Amino acid sequence: MTKWRVLSYQEFDAFTNMAIDEAIGESVSGGGSPTIRFYGWKPSAISIGYFQAIRDEVNLANCEAAGVNVVRRRTGGGAVYHDQVGEITYSVTGKVNLFPEGIVDSYKVICSWIIDSLALLDIKAEFKPINDLISNGKKISGNAQTRRNGVLLQHGTILYSVDVDRMFSLLNVPDEKIKDKLIANVKERVTSVTAQRPVSKDELYKALFDGFTKNKDFESGKLTDTEVIRAKELAQVRYVSKDWNFMR
Repeated sequence: MTKWRVLSYQEFDAFTNMAIDEAIGESVSGGGSPTIRFYGWKPSAISIGYFQAIRDEVNLANCEAAGVNVVRRRTGGGAVYHDQVGEITYSVTGKVNLFPEGIVDSYKVICSWIIDSLALLDIKAEFKPINDLISNGKKISGNAQTRRNGVLLQHGTILYSVDVDRMFSLLNVPDEKIKDKLIANVKERVTSVTAQRPVSKDELYKALFDGFTKNKDFESGKLTDTEVIRAKELAQVRYVSKDWNFMR
């Protein structure tokens, strides 16, 4: 049976979070243990998909005024607001042969761990291809994936609470005249853990830990010294840099 390393919840700035995931990917590519990591964002942040143009997606002036980080991910998908209080993020990094070959099938496997976790809180969720989880007909988790050098990285968010108005103050809306309608529409389509159950964030994290490690051989671990050094380097040379974040 595959032995997993599990990294317990910690909060970092957006640039460090992206750098840690990449450093773990390099470690796994070199033979390191497949890794499950739980983390948060301090301060709150927006991550944009690899193929997006930052100026199109993000209200940079409002983000700067609010002290919100903005970073480009290595994974695709759309712009995501990561609230420091309102979510827990996970990443799963392992050799591609640990997962189904098909993209949707691999999403389904990892997202089933989230479904198991939420079930421990009496919250029913289901997988909606390609990469969302739906609860009571509304989105409660979004996920993104990339495969490089024989390694799969999937990361995603589990919404503990959601502040749609704040999110839209930080993202660009194509037509300001329909902004109120868009906000109302998102409020109808998105839910959160606290919208369904009166649980603490610590309780959500415990459920996620138990759900992700269910039926796995695992040990709680920490980043290696090599990963820490590499993450610091990647944060500075890639994720903080304008060349990376404004490449499109």
